[in-house]
Amino acid sequence: MTSALAEPTRKVRAGWISLLFVANLGLWLAIYAPIQVLLPQQAELLDSANKELVFGIVTGAGALVAVFANPVAGLLSDRTTSRFGRRHPWTMGGALVGAAGLAVLAVAGNVAVMVLGWCLVQVGLNAMLATLISAIPDRVPVEQRAQTGGFVGISQMFGTVLGAVLVTSIVTGLVAGYLASAAVVLVGAAAFVLLTPDAALPKDLVGKTKLELWISPREHPGFVWMWGCHFMVNLGNALGTFYLLFFLKDVVRRADPEGSLLILMAFYGVALVIGALVTGRLSDASGRRKPYVVVAVVLMAAAALILVAWPTWVGALIAGPLLGAGFGTYWAVAIALLTQLLPAAADRAKDLGVVNIANSLPQVVAPLVASGILAVLGYAGLFAASAAATLLAGVFLSRITTAE
Repeated sequence: MTSALAEPTRKVRAGWISLLFVANLGLWLAIYAPIQVLLPQQAELLDSANKELVFGIVTGAGALVAVFANPVAGLLSDRTTSRFGRRHPWTMGGALVGAAGLAVLAVAGNVAVMVLGWCLVQVGLNAMLATLISAIPDRVPVEQRAQTGGFVGISQMFGTVLGAVLVTSIVTGLVAGYLASAAVVLVGAAAFVLLTPDAALPKDLVGKTKLELWISPREHPGFVWMWGCHFMVNLGNALGTFYLLFFLKDVVRRADPEGSLLILMAFYGVALVIGALVTGRLSDASGRRKPYVVVAVVLMAAAALILVAWPTWVGALIAGPLLGAGFGTYWAVAIALLTQLLPAAADRAKDLGVVNIANSLPQVVAPLVASGILAVLGYAGLFAASAAATLLAGVFLSRITTAE
């Protein structure tokens, strides 16, 4: 089998993992700095009376685009025969498109241009995400995947925290924040593309697989149940975090909600790093995945329920580390489990692109669901829904009988 499709057996070195970490860090920073700070601020600037609605429209439209961009980019990269490899051209191209979208947002003077800019960001960065995630089954052996997945999860957290630091403390203003985010994602992508190998796919192998996105639940039930688990975890996370800035401002009544969010993310981040690193090592050593996902689901649901019962600053400071530990544990093990359930080596990026729909589709669903819940039940109802979605993920997980 060609090296592009072979199951990897040689462990990757720390340098390769570090470069993958940097590329993912730039990607997540460019996604979460806007979601957490820049887009809410811009929505309030354009229409303060309807800021939640504007924010929901922009993020929902972008997420809907991402639902299609991710698997399509993955499918195309699976069939790319460039001499530069089948992943790297899409990684760098995605970063360039994402950076262009951030530049559009920097000059957006109305909601329509905001929607256009955020959709460009989602197209580009989801193409980049599809190929970066597929680098794990492409290059990393099974016995090292949870540790590597842990670093990917840590990169998402650091991207979240550093994105908030970047656009609230290092640079000021919407224009500078968007352009700084664009620069970071370009640097991270360029470092990974220029300094790591990417096996080329021989042209005679391109036409031997079907050009389709469908994955049969009958033929691959474990993969489909894990997709459902991944979707519910991300839906619960989106319901619990998307409106956190507004929660701190309007319910907790923090005088400096942006600064309070930064503090909360610091506690969250420390717990996530510990959860990801410890769990990744334990899971790889034991070869077991599902028990650790169960622990993650319980921790994340508990964090949401704390905010239901105790919607205060102290409650948020307790919930933050619990959510971080749970999410770090989940990302370390879930990525390893998902890669072990992939249907075919020739379709790794496409199939992981389908998995990434479970990341982006909740961003479409969450604003719609959250708007209705907030109107009727307030933030207590929103966090209760977050806990319920997360616990349902555990039900889906219980249906998986392979790749324990």
